[in-house]
Amino acid sequence: MRRSGAGQTRRRGAALEEAILRAATDELAESGYAGLTMDKVAARAGTNKNAIYRRWPNRLTLGVAAYRRLATTTPPPDTGDLRGDVLELLRQANRYWSSPSGAILRELLAAAGGASELLAQLQGRSGDAAAAPWLTVLGRAVARGEASPEALHPRVATVAIVLLRNEFVMRGAPTAPDDVLVEIVDEVYLPLVRRRGPVPT
Repeated sequence: MRRSGAGQTRRRGAALEEAILRAATDELAESGYAGLTMDKVAARAGTNKNAIYRRWPNRLTLGVAAYRRLATTTPPPDTGDLRGDVLELLRQANRYWSSPSGAILRELLAAAGGASELLAQLQGRSGDAAAAPWLTVLGRAVARGEASPEALHPRVATVAIVLLRNEFVMRGAPTAPDDVLVEIVDEVYLPLVRRRGPVPT
């Protein structure tokens, strides 16, 4: 860093990037993605838009980076029963997607469209890691004899959360009724993982 006019400290590198991200995160939390602008972030960070564009080429990439600082994770439930675990995972997800942070996530997912790299960043991790809590509860169920070992596949394990996500993203629901969660678990998920055959290679 160096001094620049009127005794102000001119930030560079990691310090400037942190200031921009912090400002973008605050703007996102206050106004959502719809209210996020490069002008507002620049003003809050005490920098200019060019400094932002050099690091994030557009508003969406900046919004995704800022959202990742808001996202939190919780350990997977362990109720001792596959149905209980899956329902609790869905209820946790439903509460989150219905929250202000979840609304931001839905806005970003809609804006990202088919941009797979940005979609992966929105999950905060790789596809395999995003499936981790589902594979954890499913692995416990396999050990208890509640599910087929062939069900231990990321695409199978995450079917329930994909169906819930569709309620929000495709149908525009502000929240999913609990009976929808129960239907996903009882009519789709449990029959699938209990009868699953070998996964094609």
